Amino acid sequence: MTASSVAARATLGGASVRTMQTVIIALSLVAGALHACFFVLESVLWDRRAVSRLFGARSSEEAHVLAPAMLNLGFYNLFLGLGAAGGAWRWAATGEATLLVYALAFMIAAALVLVARSRAMWRGALVQGLPPALALLALAAA
Repeated sequence: MTASSVAARATLGGASVRTMQTVIIALSLVAGALHACFFVLESVLWDRRAVSRLFGARSSEEAHVLAPAMLNLGFYNLFLGLGAAGGAWRWAATGEATLLVYALAFMIAAALVLVARSRAMWRGALVQGLPPALALLALAAA
């Protein structure tokens, strides 16, 4: 769904077009910002014991062993977050939604993999996957 086709409608379920566009962009930017925060935790602050524990490292030694993988994962999340932000900008500016849909779907899929692998990680999967899922649903409804 392009921004111009959204703009062509006067209302959508009682919500104005401008409101729907704002919701889609805001949720997409929240999803992107969360992934940028994951980058900070996984790549910048990983050596802090409280941070590595948050991600399940039981000891300093285990955190040290995981550090290279977490650095990579952090940058992965940063690039994904930038993709969501860039996709939201591109959609708002041109109506082209491909990058936005890809980034949001990727985030949702990663959250599903996380919870499928470990049901105990449901909170992390919810934080990771709910904002992009809501943004994608709003985009599909628009």
